[in-house]
Amino acid sequence: MAGGGMMDKRDEETFSWDAEDYRQSSSQQKKWGRELLLKLHLAGDERVLDIGCGDGKLTAELAGRLPRGFVLGIDSSEEMIGFAREAFPPERYPNLAWEVRDARDLDYEDRFDVVFSNAVLHWIRDHLPVLEGIERSMKPGGVALLQMGGKGNAAEVVKVMARVMGREEWSGYFKDFTTTYGFYGPEEYTGWLIQVGLTPRRVEFVFKDMVHQGREGLAAWIRTTWLPFTQRIPEGLRARFIYEIVDGYIMRYPAGADGLVHVEAIRLEVEAGKRR
Repeated sequence: MAGGGMMDKRDEETFSWDAEDYRQSSSQQKKWGRELLLKLHLAGDERVLDIGCGDGKLTAELAGRLPRGFVLGIDSSEEMIGFAREAFPPERYPNLAWEVRDARDLDYEDRFDVVFSNAVLHWIRDHLPVLEGIERSMKPGGVALLQMGGKGNAAEVVKVMARVMGREEWSGYFKDFTTTYGFYGPEEYTGWLIQVGLTPRRVEFVFKDMVHQGREGLAAWIRTTWLPFTQRIPEGLRARFIYEIVDGYIMRYPAGADGLVHVEAIRLEVEAGKRR
């Protein structure tokens, strides 16, 4: 839910997540997650699947809204699930459970009234297996509410990053590089929902102003969420690579008088139902 480590394990690359660093650097993703949670109209007894629960904080908040219900938080990152289990133990959160699970391998059958995911699914290039698993997991009459990076997300950061990657010092680390990100738009996503048997209710872009606390805040966001790029760089050189991106972006889009740096984010928000 918080944009955790939901990488596709069938990709060649795997990424090492620092759950504590992510927890401290993901305030924007959590803010958006709370905004998305407000769009869930819950009676309090639903069974909910949270895909890509990350550090588990928002999943636990969701469980708090379900006094007679249950939430299962899943993430493909063992580091994230381990952090969540320790932070939110069953003796204090009896209606909350965790599993290490890849989003493309959901084998639940008619188990959940709600499937929820925030800031995660853009980590996966092929969304059809994900949506097939979501449809399979939902009870008849259930609802899926998903938000992810959309087509054109953080485009100005991507442009700066591409220029840095092309410099002689860094280009060798990106030979034959292809990112696992999948950023899509409403038209193609609506077609996929229909293809897997879900009924689209709302599929639209939502534009967000991502706010960072100056140079260090922007660096923390890149360090903790742009892993397909940053983890190709040897650890001893990684900070220099990240700050070249940060400084290149701030040169084009300086911080305001309040010291805050802004990034235009485009989110794809999806609400779909399963026929009764």
